[in-house]
Amino acid sequence: MGGDDGRTPEVTAAGVRPGPRQAWAALPWLVRTAVAWSACLIVVIIGLYLVGKVAVLLAPLAIALAVTLFLAALLDPVLLLLRRLRVPGAPAALLTILLLLGILVGVGVLVWRLTAAQFGELSDQLGAGLQRSRDFVTSTLPVSDAQLDKLIDQVRSGFGGGFDPVGGARTAAEVAGSTLLALVLLFFLLKDGRSMWRWVLRRLTGPNRDVTAEAGRAGWRTLGAYSRGTMIIAAIDAIGIGLALVLLGVPLALPLALITFLGGFIPIIGATVAGAVAVLVALAAKGPTTALLVLAAVIAVQQIEGNLLEPLIMKRQVQLHPAVILVVVTAGTLIAGIAGAFVSVPIAAVAYRVVDTVQRHRERVAAATPRSAG
Repeated sequence: MGGDDGRTPEVTAAGVRPGPRQAWAALPWLVRTAVAWSACLIVVIIGLYLVGKVAVLLAPLAIALAVTLFLAALLDPVLLLLRRLRVPGAPAALLTILLLLGILVGVGVLVWRLTAAQFGELSDQLGAGLQRSRDFVTSTLPVSDAQLDKLIDQVRSGFGGGFDPVGGARTAAEVAGSTLLALVLLFFLLKDGRSMWRWVLRRLTGPNRDVTAEAGRAGWRTLGAYSRGTMIIAAIDAIGIGLALVLLGVPLALPLALITFLGGFIPIIGATVAGAVAVLVALAAKGPTTALLVLAAVIAVQQIEGNLLEPLIMKRQVQLHPAVILVVVTAGTLIAGIAGAFVSVPIAAVAYRVVDTVQRHRERVAAATPRSAG
């Protein structure tokens, strides 16, 4: 009675065959919610993956842009101070960049002058320390010298083997080009950044302009707070660990403090790696007792930083849970190496602040609409 194949189509109570909308509405709300959130999550992951792939393909440009934004947010208070002193835009931007270069070059020359003579001594101490460590491993663990040599060779091959002159030259050229590009972009961003942002806002109309302006200000404040707070915390870590190394008589204390300072810009992972380097140098130069004391000093400084300094300095500008920071840093490292680890946390913090600001703006508009309509 239904059709040529002898089957009767299903119909609803109103006599209409159900369509996709009716089938979707018939699903339990939990299933519909799970499907919707899964689809959104897949779209977000695909978008982030594509952005990451493009950033990797354009690595020198992406790194230059990230460094430019980070330094611009860091140096913005200096630029504003110069502008308050009636210095014009271009000279103020140039003076700010020259101040940055002067600090970097001065620190580099100081570190080299104070520690250049210690590298030869440290090489011998590292050799003796590594031999003591090797003897300790083979005498304590069920590992022979041949097995240890094989393991070391496997680790070396896993890190890429020998040195490639062509690859090294290409990397050096990319670093030099990215540095020059970042300095040029930094000059123009310091000089014309605010006028560029006002130009963007003038192209928007209606409520989009207000929410974009508010989100942009929130994101820029977050990036500035993160960059300046991270620099202060990294400096305090470097001073604390450097003083401990000096008091314990560990050689190359100043370069190790500089490594600690640079590692502070990569949350969690950077501090851990820098502390491990300091402990290994202390072990090679002074033995296990001094190494344990250095380890205790590193742990104490990091605990003071994580539990006291970071909440006090960062306050509520960067509201990211440590677990989120660890996941973000790991993802950034897997995508783009050290550069990805460096930029991953500020990107996540700014994105969170922008999304939170937009959401709060929408909630305020939704709360005010019934009152204005009434």
